[in-house]
Amino acid sequence: MKKYQVTLPHQSTPPQPPVGRDHEKLNDMNWNQLISNKRFGQEERHALRHDDRSEFKRDGDRLIYSAPFRRLQNKTQVFPLPGSVFVHNRLTHSLEVSSLGKSLGDDVARRLTELHPELRGTLFEEIGTIVQTAGLAHDMGNPPFGHSGEKAIQTYFTEGPGSQLRSRVSDAFWADITHFEGNANAFRLLVHQFVGRRAGGYVMTYATLASIVKYPFSSQLAGAHGKFGFFTSEASSFEKIADELGLIRLSAPGAPLRYTRHPLVYLMEAADDICYEIMDIEDSHKLKILSYEETRELLLGFLDTETQAHILRRLEDEGVTDRNEQVVYMRACVVGALERACVNTFVENEAAILDGTFSGSLISHIEPELRDAYQRCVALSRQKIYRSKPVLDVELSGYKIMETLMETLISAAIHPEKFHSQQLICRFSSQYAIESPDLETRIMAVLDYISGMTDIYALDIYQKIEGIALPIV
Repeated sequence: MKKYQVTLPHQSTPPQPPVGRDHEKLNDMNWNQLISNKRFGQEERHALRHDDRSEFKRDGDRLIYSAPFRRLQNKTQVFPLPGSVFVHNRLTHSLEVSSLGKSLGDDVARRLTELHPELRGTLFEEIGTIVQTAGLAHDMGNPPFGHSGEKAIQTYFTEGPGSQLRSRVSDAFWADITHFEGNANAFRLLVHQFVGRRAGGYVMTYATLASIVKYPFSSQLAGAHGKFGFFTSEASSFEKIADELGLIRLSAPGAPLRYTRHPLVYLMEAADDICYEIMDIEDSHKLKILSYEETRELLLGFLDTETQAHILRRLEDEGVTDRNEQVVYMRACVVGALERACVNTFVENEAAILDGTFSGSLISHIEPELRDAYQRCVALSRQKIYRSKPVLDVELSGYKIMETLMETLISAAIHPEKFHSQQLICRFSSQYAIESPDLETRIMAVLDYISGMTDIYALDIYQKIEGIALPIV
C-alpha cells in the first residue's frame, strides 16, 4: 500500500520541498501532493481564502462564466453548425465531457478511498470536481473550424508565406507555431497574463491546470503526431506547476521540458474519447450519414448478448418505437459500460500511473470486447463520417477562411508601419500585444486573436477583409 499524507478539504496544501529529480530515476507521485488547491498567480494569497465552495468548484464556476467558454457554442466540433438538425458543437461536447468526467472522478475516488482509507477526508475526494472542470476547459484553446483551423495555422508557416519567417524567430518558437495545437493553446489561455489582465490568467488551481495537459512536453518533442502541451512562452509556468505537484520530470537539465502526465489527465482523456466517438455516431444517425441498422449494430456491439436482449426487451416493454430515442438509450448504455471499464482500468493500474510507467490511454487498456467495439466505431468514423460531404465542405471552407486571415493578419504584424496594417491592427482587442516591439510576441498576438474567434466571427472578418461584405450602415 502506498503511503499518503493527509490534507483536509478547504485547507492549504502543505508547502512541498523543491523537486530535484534525476531524469534517469523515476520516483512515485503521491496523491496528497498531486491534488493541490493552490492557485496559479495568487500563491501568496492561498491561506487567506474563505469560501463555502471548494477551490476546485470555484475553478469550474470561473470557466462557465468566461467569454472563451461561451464562444465554444459557435465552434465546430465535427459537423457543420446547426441547420435543420441540431448536432454537437464544442460547447455541448465540453459539457458532456465535463459530466462524464465528474462520474469517472467520483467513481475512482470512491474505489481508491476503499483501498486506501487514509485518503478519506482529504482533497483527494474532490477529484471528480477537478476532472469535471478539466472537461469544461479542454477544448477552450481550439481555433475556429476544428482541426481544419489548426492545420491552416500550421501550414501557413510550413508551406505558405510564413515559411519566410524561419530565420527571424527562435528554434523553440518556430516549433511552437509550426505545430500549433489547441491543447497547448488552452493552457496558454488559462495561465498567460494578457495585456491589462491579472497575473496567472484565470488563476486556476494547480491540480486543475495540470489535469488538462494531455501532452506534458514542449513542441520540440512533438514528433510525427504533432501534439504538445504548452508553448515556449508558458513553459516556465508549466514547469512551476509540475514541480509543485511532484510530476516526474523525464527531461535532462537544459533539454526541452518533458514530464509524466498528471494522473487525472487519464480520466479527462477517457471522458473526451468516449464522448467524441460515441456522440459522433449518434449525430451521424441524426444526419442520416449512418443508417439505423448500422448505428444499432455499432452500439449493441459493445454489449454482451444478455445485455443486448435486456435493452431490446425494455425498449419494447416501454413502447419506444421512435428510432432516434432508441439510439439515445443504446448510446447511454454504451457510455455507462465504457465509464465503468475505464474506472476499473484506472484503479487496477493505479501503481503504474503513479510511478509514470503506464502507457497509452485508459480506453486502450479496457477489456478486449469493449476495446474492439470502440475500434470498430473509430474505423467506421474515419471511413464514413469524417470523410462525409458535410464534414469535408466545412473543412474546405474553414481552411480557406483561416488561410486568408493568417496571411493578412500576420503580414500586418510583420509590417505594422504600413497603412493597411494599421487599419487591421485597430481590430485587435486591447488584451493582445499586437503593438509589442518583439516580432514573436506580435505573431503570438495574431494567433491569440484568430484562435479565439468563433466560426461565424472568423467568416465575418474574412468577408470584410476580402471586400465581400460591407457593414450595414
